[in-house]
Amino acid sequence: MKYLFGIVLLLSISCGNKEDILLPKADRTVVKEVADLSPIYIFFRVNGKDTLAEVNRKNSIITTNWILNIDRRLPLRLVIPEVMKLQQRKRDEKEHRNELALNYYSYADRIDKNLAFIPFTQVYYKMEKPQKGIVIFFSKDGKIRVNNKLVSKNELQKFINNFNDKQEEIRYCFDMNSSYGSYIQNKVFIQTIEIKNIVSEECVY
Repeated sequence: MKYLFGIVLLLSISCGNKEDILLPKADRTVVKEVADLSPIYIFFRVNGKDTLAEVNRKNSIITTNWILNIDRRLPLRLVIPEVMKLQQRKRDEKEHRNELALNYYSYADRIDKNLAFIPFTQVYYKMEKPQKGIVIFFSKDGKIRVNNKLVSKNELQKFINNFNDKQEEIRYCFDMNSSYGSYIQNKVFIQTIEIKNIVSEECVY
């Protein structure tokens, strides 16, 4: 099964209504195709003054690759707790466990004009500030700070290479009030950085 490109993902759910998900956009493709997949959707909802994240996982099959289609307007503080629940459900499965089945976020590559995917199976999320190691923090205003020191994207690789002389653990962390769209852009950027001692734990706070 293949996905077709779309900045706006149009999908039909069981009630027969059309729903819109505004996918994140980035400038490069990490993974172009995923086979044997199940789509999961997290919709952007508004109830009065409140923003809500509504999950639809009716079509998810535990033994397949999961594709999370998430609206880019949602804040991370709403998205990540739902992602954590989905991850735990898959990790807790014993009887029908498939070690080869991965989890991906979907997004639109605005340069090559195709739908793209980025894996996050091995990421363990925490909704708290880390207590040790080096923190690479992506703020809501688009800035990057390494242990509170402001660093540009162009200088991040060089800075980390020089900064981590003690070989401490390094964690990527994100502002909980950032949009999911900016999170995916940062995740795609991270793929271009080679860092030793990076841990699979990401913190959102």
